[in-house]
Amino acid sequence: MNTPRIVTSIAELRAALDGWRKDGARIGLVPTMGALHDGHLSLVRGIQSHCQKTLASIFVNPTQFAPHEDFDRYPRDLSGDAAKLATVGLDLIFAPERAEMYPEGFATALTVGGPALAGLEDAFRPHFFGGVATVVSKLLIAALPDVAVFGEKDYQQLAVIRRMTVDLGLPIEVLGAPIVREPDGLAMSSRNAYLSADERAVAGRLNLVLKDAIARLKHGDPIAEVEAFASTDLREAGFEKVDYVAVRDAETLAHIRAVERPARILAAAKIGGTRLIDNMTV
Repeated sequence: MNTPRIVTSIAELRAALDGWRKDGARIGLVPTMGALHDGHLSLVRGIQSHCQKTLASIFVNPTQFAPHEDFDRYPRDLSGDAAKLATVGLDLIFAPERAEMYPEGFATALTVGGPALAGLEDAFRPHFFGGVATVVSKLLIAALPDVAVFGEKDYQQLAVIRRMTVDLGLPIEVLGAPIVREPDGLAMSSRNAYLSADERAVAGRLNLVLKDAIARLKHGDPIAEVEAFASTDLREAGFEKVDYVAVRDAETLAHIRAVERPARILAAAKIGGTRLIDNMTV
């Protein structure tokens, strides 16, 4: 089991990928912010059936964090991440420093609309998707992979990236990978490490509330009523703040009056100092 090679500059990255391309390899990219868990490793395993060579980026992107958010305490462990990626046969890690991605004088950013303005995460983190779109576009342009994969846990983010890739005319296939869950159904997340034992017990209720909401929808209950019941159930389960529970069109994230085509239920709630998100197919 060989530890993947780590490159830190775009020039090194492109040189390595040029060699793969000369050999005719199809290339897959897994963008991450590190602090890897089994959910991230599942992304690598999933994309390997779509390509011959795989790389992962590890970069904690400052432009998607607001001043009051957890950029400084976001977990970082490059050597540990590299060891985990070795277990799934990753070929290359791109781990740039901040100055490589945002050099002195950097003055360009993307403005995103469509699913980025769905009134979900954007309503509570208005800075977020512009920062995500900017860094992901830079990663895609730096690597120009044939295919890239993003987890469905950040479902609105996935929708934004798919729209952005089409709008910018990037010749890259964007895949969504299913959420990987803990035994009690909690969606795996690097931020789960922030939870105390008592908070962790409450967090495991989030997916159960969403499953109950889906059952209500399939029974024919009105969407607004289901959203309200689910929000109440989360508060009663111990979540201190519920940002939203929303049933939306699965592709555009637009509001819907009834579940007559593919739909998604999405939720965000806070317990202690940790904000959790989750979503499921209706």
